[in-house]
Amino acid sequence: MRVEHELHHRRRGRNWGVGLLLVAFVALIFGLTVVKTLSLGSIVELEKFDHVARPQLVPQGGEAGQ
Repeated sequence: MRVEHELHHRRRGRNWGVGLLLVAFVALIFGLTVVKTLSLGSIVELEKFDHVARPQLVPQGGEAGQ
């Protein structure tokens, strides 16, 4: 026989609230990431964001700084 105290009921409500806020935050970050990725257009634009020099991205006969 288990009787639940009123304090446990309030905590459960707060836990649900915090959980829903966490899920909403993760969904917001995921949505922003998807929108930013899709707005880049080509995969070459996406590869430029890793800040690593990639010879395949430099046009033939050109310098990377130009």
